[in-house]
Amino acid sequence: MSRRTLVLDAFQKKQVDRVPVGFWFHFAQEKDFKEGPTSPSVIKTNIEGHQKFFDEFHPDFLKLMSDGFFGYPGQEIIDAETAEDLWNVKAIGDDHPWIQAQVALVKELVRRFGKEVVTFYNIFSPLTFFQIIREGNTGKSVADFFHENPDALSHALSEVSKDIKALSVKVVRDGGADGIYFSVKNFQDPSITKEQYLRYVAPGEKEILDAVNQISENHILHICGYEGARNDLRTYTDYNANIINWAVNVENITLEEGRKLFDGKVVLGGF
Repeated sequence: MSRRTLVLDAFQKKQVDRVPVGFWFHFAQEKDFKEGPTSPSVIKTNIEGHQKFFDEFHPDFLKLMSDGFFGYPGQEIIDAETAEDLWNVKAIGDDHPWIQAQVALVKELVRRFGKEVVTFYNIFSPLTFFQIIREGNTGKSVADFFHENPDALSHALSEVSKDIKALSVKVVRDGGADGIYFSVKNFQDPSITKEQYLRYVAPGEKEILDAVNQISENHILHICGYEGARNDLRTYTDYNANIINWAVNVENITLEEGRKLFDGKVVLGGF
């Protein structure tokens, strides 16, 4: 059984000889996570890091890291001082260099590894991109914007969703990835409820998954516990992804418990 067959069969709940194994980590330095569009050396480091890891570890499947592209080019979001400013946010469009460069990155990585292993490209949710590009800003947090005007924030996230949807489709259709590794997380503010998240944030995230599901049937929903971030996993039980991953030790929800919560879907990892 080839590694591709092993993983695809496991993801379709077919009988397999063993549990597929994969690990991942960042290849670029944290200071360079947003520098890919203007620094070819960061892209080179990313590609070479994948190659070294693949050659030495021989994973069954490969998460393609988006190091260099954490900085969604949303200047209106960066500059926003009030929630009203968020009404000015507009999608950058699917021909933007930030999107095209990622498609080129994925195409090169798939050229190297795609015949041997299944590949998934790391893509953050619009809310996560919003949070990332506001890092270091001494003004309002995403939760502050929400409390000031949830409709304005929802508009901004909807515009970003258009671009993330285009990116997701392109890296699979044009870049050749087998699917996306879609990273989501809650607001990280207990004053914002699950119901509010589902009303103002979830629609755009679900649209991204619905669009990419039209061209591939295997996508990983990653509920991110980075740096101890806690999430209400129930927020995502009806998201249209057939593989679910969360931080078991952060959320204190075992793989068995999570599998029941997600109605028997394939569960991935747990470290």
